[in-house]
Amino acid sequence: MAIDNGDFVRVNFTGKIKETEDVFDTTYDEIAQEAGIFDENKTYKPIPIVVGGNHLLPAIEEAIIGLEEGETKHIEVDSDNAFGPRDPKMIQLVPMKEFKKQGMTPFPGMKIQSEGATGKILTVNGGRVKVDFNHELAGKDLVYDVEVTEVIEDEEEKIKSMIELHYSNPNVDIDKTEIDINDGIVNIKLDEMSKFDQQSYMDVTFARFRIAKDIWDNIEEVTKVNFVDEFEKREESDDEEAEEE
Repeated sequence: MAIDNGDFVRVNFTGKIKETEDVFDTTYDEIAQEAGIFDENKTYKPIPIVVGGNHLLPAIEEAIIGLEEGETKHIEVDSDNAFGPRDPKMIQLVPMKEFKKQGMTPFPGMKIQSEGATGKILTVNGGRVKVDFNHELAGKDLVYDVEVTEVIEDEEEKIKSMIELHYSNPNVDIDKTEIDINDGIVNIKLDEMSKFDQQSYMDVTFARFRIAKDIWDNIEEVTKVNFVDEFEKREESDDEEAEEE
């Protein structure tokens, strides 16, 4: 069956800058290593998305509509439909004293965070630092090679795929997550390891909201999503009691 908006799928992809053919993102570990962008903290495998859910660039999601499971497509995305044109106003001069306040020594190529935006330092000249807050791919035409590896049909697997997408905790075993669907209500009990998450409460709450929204927006009849956190009293064994004595 041809893929349509709202379908849950898994995709592999490699993204390149059209002009130079430099790889900037991929789901394949061997390609990442060859391109010098391998991240040991990242898991390289097909990623789950909802088509039309803005999980990838809209131009990519639109391009895979009509494909079948197992099919591939070469997609060209111009800068306007990728990360937009470069904006000269996004290049700012920041006084050196602002970096000293933070105990930072700026240098060209260094990336910084400011009010939720990521900037790259272009030059350091005396008391002024030039920082570019444009997206690093702004103004660039891109090409993507995309493969649809799976169309997810099972409702529980759809829910697990959104947990996998939005809740990036490598210590959580998605197969140990319990899903219960009843009368339009989804109850999710995550793997026990999620209780030891080091992310902030705000980050975890936001991830859960994104999971819930993708579920109720794209799974028919689901109107409510509950995350169930259980803390059960553990009975000590005789051996443990003896050790304490």
